[in-house]
Amino acid sequence: MNHLPSLPFRSLCGVLLLAAIGRAQESVPTEPAPVSLPVIVGEIAANNPELKFYEAEIAAAKAGLRGAGTYNNPELGLDVGRRRLKDPSGALIGEGAAWGVSVTQTFDWPGRLALRKAVANRQVDLAELGLSRFKLALEARARSLAFGLFASAEKSAAVREVADRFAALKETFLARDPAGVTPLLETRVIEAQELALQRRATEAELAAQAALIELNQLRGVSPATELRASATKLVFNPAPELDALLAAARENNFDFRAKKLELEQQGFAVQLAQNERYPSFSVSPYFSQAKAGDKEQNYGIGLSIPLPLTSRNRAAVDVAKARQNQAEVAVLLAQRELERTVLTSAHAFRAKVAESQRWSPEAVQKFREAADLADRHYRLGAVPIATYIELQNSYLDAVEALLDTKIEALEAGLKLQQLTGIDFKPVEIAP
Repeated sequence: MNHLPSLPFRSLCGVLLLAAIGRAQESVPTEPAPVSLPVIVGEIAANNPELKFYEAEIAAAKAGLRGAGTYNNPELGLDVGRRRLKDPSGALIGEGAAWGVSVTQTFDWPGRLALRKAVANRQVDLAELGLSRFKLALEARARSLAFGLFASAEKSAAVREVADRFAALKETFLARDPAGVTPLLETRVIEAQELALQRRATEAELAAQAALIELNQLRGVSPATELRASATKLVFNPAPELDALLAAARENNFDFRAKKLELEQQGFAVQLAQNERYPSFSVSPYFSQAKAGDKEQNYGIGLSIPLPLTSRNRAAVDVAKARQNQAEVAVLLAQRELERTVLTSAHAFRAKVAESQRWSPEAVQKFREAADLADRHYRLGAVPIATYIELQNSYLDAVEALLDTKIEALEAGLKLQQLTGIDFKPVEIAP
């Protein structure tokens, strides 16, 4: 009986084992590499598809400006016919062809073209202002969503950690033969807590999924694209004084500036409506020629203007003035709303930053260690079930409270920056 050599056999087994490990590793899905918050924000700012809408709006406004600064095209007139000449007795003297040509150009009343260009210029300013406002709002929303994605993942991980403890504890209890009422009731308490934690974990995962879908849409990629935000530590900077914030908001706020531009535009619209009370006039150089015996030529220039010269378009002037009054009221209401929103956001930002700074950097880690310590000692019978459950829930409440406070401070700071236009860097990423 022949025996195979031992060394080749072992080598063959090693090769097969390595191949099996390789196939197993290929079958395990790999998580995407974590992406930092600044990278996510930069990608969204560069690739967001909605930017094209505002760019097209600017292009349309500039095209309207070019159209407002041009005169109407001239009109060419051509007459062709025959001409007959007769003497006083009615006898035909001569007959021949007659024709004429004219060019008519219509001109607006002086000043009207400049007013139309001024109105169109404000439309371009509004379109560019809308693009700037959208970019700033897009960056703020991207920051909020990216950190929200990270926070949801942290919440979900903490809830799953505690839920796994309860599940393992439940399996231990079920494997035993409960003797007495107390072990049975404790098992039911553990089961109830596990169900509640599973629900909290599901809510955290759904929140993370919703943030991921919106982030992917802002990035202009498929909503199902995987993305994992890297660990992010936020540093909050203090906001300027309230007087400085209010002054900057009146000067830089996008919505308030838009209202003031609309008021200015409406002022030009009133002047334009008053100018349009006077009619346009047409100038027509002409030339004509006729051959009826003798050759006759006529040339000159004509002027035409509708009558009456004034008292036209009174209704349009009244409408434009009414719109101007509405715009003035809108500016006043916008200023009040702006001041109220700035003050509310400033107080909210300061309160949330102060609340987050009251937490020590090791607070969550201490709660986590306490929850783990309670789990080990509860299994040894050294900790009652009430204390065990309270520590597990306190750990989760601490994680959620800290992350929610940071999200609220982040959103309040970004909103305050949008309202005032002051780049005081309310939130920075710690290295």
